[in-house]
Amino acid sequence: MPAAAQNGVSAAGTRRAGPRCIAIVGPFQSGKTTLLESILMRCGALTRTGSVKGGNTVGDAAPEARAHQMSTEPSVATVEFLGDTFHFIDCPGSVEFLHEMRHVLPVVDAAVVVCEADDRKAPALELVLRELEEADIPRFLFLNKIDTASRRVRETLGILQRASRTPLLLRQIPIWKNGIAVGFIDLALERAFIYREHAPSEIVPLAVDETGREKEARFSMLERLADYDDELMEELLGDMEPPRDRIFDDLARELQHRHVVPVLIGAAERGNGVTRLLKALRHEAPGLAETRGRTGILAEGPPLAQVMKSWHSSQGGKLSLARVMRGRLAEGDTVTSSGGVETRIAGVLALKGGEQSRKPAAEEGEVAAFAKLDGIGTGEAFMLGKARAGVVSAIAPPEAVHAVAIMVKDRKDDVRLAAALQKLTEEDTALAMTQIPELGETRLSGQGEMHLRVALEKLAGRYGVTVTSRAPQIGYRESIRGHAGARGRHRKQSGGHGQYGDVVIEVAPLPRGEGIRFVDRISGGVVPRQYIGSVEAGMRDFCEKGPLGFPVVDIEVTLTDGSYHTVDSSDMAFRQAARLAMGEAMPQAKPVLLEPILSVDVVIPSEAMSRASALVSARRGQILGYDTRPGWRGWDQIKALVPESEMPGLIVELRSATSGVGSFSARFDHLAELAGKQAETVVSAQALALAQGR
Repeated sequence: MPAAAQNGVSAAGTRRAGPRCIAIVGPFQSGKTTLLESILMRCGALTRTGSVKGGNTVGDAAPEARAHQMSTEPSVATVEFLGDTFHFIDCPGSVEFLHEMRHVLPVVDAAVVVCEADDRKAPALELVLRELEEADIPRFLFLNKIDTASRRVRETLGILQRASRTPLLLRQIPIWKNGIAVGFIDLALERAFIYREHAPSEIVPLAVDETGREKEARFSMLERLADYDDELMEELLGDMEPPRDRIFDDLARELQHRHVVPVLIGAAERGNGVTRLLKALRHEAPGLAETRGRTGILAEGPPLAQVMKSWHSSQGGKLSLARVMRGRLAEGDTVTSSGGVETRIAGVLALKGGEQSRKPAAEEGEVAAFAKLDGIGTGEAFMLGKARAGVVSAIAPPEAVHAVAIMVKDRKDDVRLAAALQKLTEEDTALAMTQIPELGETRLSGQGEMHLRVALEKLAGRYGVTVTSRAPQIGYRESIRGHAGARGRHRKQSGGHGQYGDVVIEVAPLPRGEGIRFVDRISGGVVPRQYIGSVEAGMRDFCEKGPLGFPVVDIEVTLTDGSYHTVDSSDMAFRQAARLAMGEAMPQAKPVLLEPILSVDVVIPSEAMSRASALVSARRGQILGYDTRPGWRGWDQIKALVPESEMPGLIVELRSATSGVGSFSARFDHLAELAGKQAETVVSAQALALAQGR
């Protein structure tokens, strides 16, 4: 059987059955949303194209996206092209929102990677391509803004190839006139096309002076395809012209097997190259059957869908954007999630950006929004009936690199804030809300400054909860350097039974990480056994806030002596006596402030190593070593120890120094002494905060 027939495409290029789902991805400001707009226009789904700057595109329907002129969440639109249905999903390109793509990829048949001839964006392109490679997604590369390109395509391809571990296969070459790309030559068709503004390109005769360049580029394309087709290799070695049908068969097969990344060229803003891109998708992109095979979903079984995004609207409730991977799901159907949650589909909606239209059901292969699937989160699958759906893909959320402490302006909004944050973190799995009881703060953490800014804008705009934010407090601790002893005596007489407790203690430092240790060395019953626990409890009460104002760690407290009263002694009296003794002993034992130190792994493109090292050192970081980033050619990593107090804002500066792609992971390593003016500043600020009752 011919390769194309095996893949659902005949040699004549007949269309596949069933809708296909295509992700549009790429670096920030590469033109993804503009390309979607041009596709919609070309397919008749729009009467005129919008613009990102104008805030009227289909792709950037969210208020936050339009305000910042950038995609902040996936956006879906459906088109018909030559009888085929395509669901296009425009994914954010900013590294701070790149995680939004991860739940989309498992359900798509292929991706269009939009990029431009800008070597500064090559590292960002590599991040996108790496996501696609790890998800095993067939992909085209659309080299955008060819009308403003300043270098030749072959030179550009060399730059872009460094970002891709899969060979890039040039499918088209531009036709130049006075240094401007006015059209292209399709190397598979051997035809020349001249661009027309917002219209299909016009076929023109291949100019004589273009023939040599076309033959060279075409032979290079065929050579690459012949690496995977022995028959084609023999024909090339025999100087025979291979049949065009085999070339298209090979293009479809090698794309599906992820052997090559076909490269098409165009200018989305002018609508150039869009028709040829759509035709390539129509004839060469795999369909749902291949996607099910890639993800391990059986063709037979109850209807099954996979959620790629969840939203909570202020009025319409929850919507779950999902693709039906098997069967048909209709309004009113009872479904069960991979997490075991059983619920009922309250409605099925077709989406075009922010527009919604109701429909009775979603057919196999279609993308739709399902209403009120409460308890079913982003990344989960759900299946018709009461049997639990299998897990299609398990995607861990990315590690947070930026955090803010948030507080409501009106205390009455505390309950509303908790409910809104729960919905927000369900929508966006890269957001995390954490309560820090000892500091009395609520933290929101995520992928960067803009990521959190957009989250706070959603809190206010969508949920009506306005908050203020600030840098998180640092979990300082204190300990002691020296030894000291003290007596604590609590005596109170107020008629009837009084209160009496008397203890003598010694305090001593312990090695870092040992915590708090209590030692009982009472002999002769001077402190009765039933009060020993109260003495320890009083000691631990004091350690919640030591003489410098911070929790105490790494000390040993030894109870050595004391006295009691047969009538007036009590648990409460001995607990208070222990607190008094600690208050006397600790200031004499040379208190020391401790700051948390984090182990930080910074990853950056190699050319940014010196800038990143300077940033770490400027934040009192101790660089432990440098190395190449495993599995990433042209990337390095820095291992360092950095005080937690120096971490806020690091990701902002790091990305500024690395064209937006640098990142890090951090974890607690140890506590270290902080002395001098820095310690004085911290202690003074804490004393002021305690005096003000914070």
